[in-house]
Amino acid sequence: MLWEKTQEILKDTLSGAVYQLWIEPLKCVEVRDDAIYLLSPDRYFSAYVAQKFLSVIEATVKESGSVQRKVILCEDERAHQTLQVTAARGQLRLPNVPENNSCVRSLHPRYTFDEFMVGDSNILAESACRAITTQDDSIGPCLYINSSTGLGKSHLTHAIAHKMIVDSPMTRLHYVTAQQFSSEMVKNIQNRSMDVFKRKYHNQCDILLVEDIHSLAGKKKTQEELNEVLDCLIKSGKRVVLTANQGPRELSGIDEEFRSRMSSGLVTMIKEPDLNTRFRIIGKKAVQHKIELGEDGAGYLAQHIRGDVRQVESAIVAIRAKARLNGGHVDMDLIREVVTSVVGTDKVLTIEMISELIARQFKVSISDMKSKSRKKTLTFPRQVAMYLCRKYTDDSLADIGKAFNRDHSTVMHSIKKVTTMSARDISVGAQVKLLSDKVQSL
Repeated sequence: MLWEKTQEILKDTLSGAVYQLWIEPLKCVEVRDDAIYLLSPDRYFSAYVAQKFLSVIEATVKESGSVQRKVILCEDERAHQTLQVTAARGQLRLPNVPENNSCVRSLHPRYTFDEFMVGDSNILAESACRAITTQDDSIGPCLYINSSTGLGKSHLTHAIAHKMIVDSPMTRLHYVTAQQFSSEMVKNIQNRSMDVFKRKYHNQCDILLVEDIHSLAGKKKTQEELNEVLDCLIKSGKRVVLTANQGPRELSGIDEEFRSRMSSGLVTMIKEPDLNTRFRIIGKKAVQHKIELGEDGAGYLAQHIRGDVRQVESAIVAIRAKARLNGGHVDMDLIREVVTSVVGTDKVLTIEMISELIARQFKVSISDMKSKSRKKTLTFPRQVAMYLCRKYTDDSLADIGKAFNRDHSTVMHSIKKVTTMSARDISVGAQVKLLSDKVQSL
């Protein structure tokens, strides 16, 4: 009853999203005279709650029960029974079970597989990361992911760590950046404790996640040491995940043996998300931030913010902040203003931009428009796209045709066809005019 009363007060005190995300998952397992024990999903969830909300929770518990109680977060229903023992002796382990000395960077609570938006641009990388968590050896001993910044490398590596901590808590997982690995190595060399360093990564590691491998360019000693670690782990059947901003072959200042070992498993690239994926990402971010963009607003953002997904969140946060100054109202003028501040104004229309817009308006895919199909549901959108590309870009007929797997004569035919249909059929003319307006607003 104490926790139920506390929850009711917290529900009114905190925002709905914060309550649902950070308070609702907590379960009361025991109430004592001096403490209340709450069960949380994992230790990183506990750490975040302790940092952000513990004082509020303890104050609310006192308000609900009239007695000051300490709030203790635990990740196992039996944890509260062993707290006094573990405080004195450390956590008890079963015989022959290795100590879990995992080293994990601070994990973003929303960087999980469930929160990752899958599309054509990242489906291989996402499925490979899931395979890592299930010990699926089909991808090879080492997974290498490369992409530009803000496309999801860190999200996926955080997701692996979250998944392993929940599903296999005794897995010894080390998650570091390449720079952290290098700094740790240098520190151990200075302290003459390289035996401790080697034991940690060679013998006490089941999964190794290393981000930003490109930062090791020119650092020969660190490359040699990490190469030795990879060799040991791979030969022992352990799992390794590496990320960088380029593929192994494109990295400069990297030892060839190290480059070869990084390429010993699956090498995959995350590309910029397509229009539909960006649209879904924007929709999800808008829900998280409790703002209503509308289909046109979301579509405008999807059209203009094409690369770094972090820019999407930055734009939505800015839209929310500006909307609050306007009484919560979000309109296209506000969205255009924010987009201009995020990506600038020097926007040149491209064949790809127009193709994505037409594909979305006609609810077909880009690949369908590029196919050899002559279905009317595909032929007309394809012809309209070619017509608008010719009208609003400086690309040649040959370039436009190439973009749709056609030749220049087909583009000429499409332009003539759309022009004639627009003149003869009022509804077609109105539709083309509407699409032209949307292209110009990109």
